[in-house]
Amino acid sequence: MFTPKIPPPDTAPTPATSPVQPLTGITHTPACTCHDTPAAAPAPAPAAPLSRPAVHLTPGSLLVAAAGGTAMVLIIGTVLVSMLLATAITAASVALCAVVLRSLLNDKNKGR
Repeated sequence: MFTPKIPPPDTAPTPATSPVQPLTGITHTPACTCHDTPAAAPAPAPAAPLSRPAVHLTPGSLLVAAAGGTAMVLIIGTVLVSMLLATAITAASVALCAVVLRSLLNDKNKGR
């Protein structure tokens, strides 16, 4: 499906060999002379696979896939819950610090 469609070597279009441009008349030397020299033999086209092998799931492989999926869900869930817990602990400690600072500043303003 995703393999490129390459025409066979005998039906591929040949490049222009004229060094003169037809419209402008400018002569230039080609940058590559590999098409001018005869090749020893064209490379054979790779053989396309006749059919792709089907994936066969055995009960053992299904069990391994289910266990792997369950483990991934548990690991990701643990990480997310620990991040949420860390955020909650940080918020509680910041709130406690704010209450203590407010209490200290109010006591100072009252002159105690």
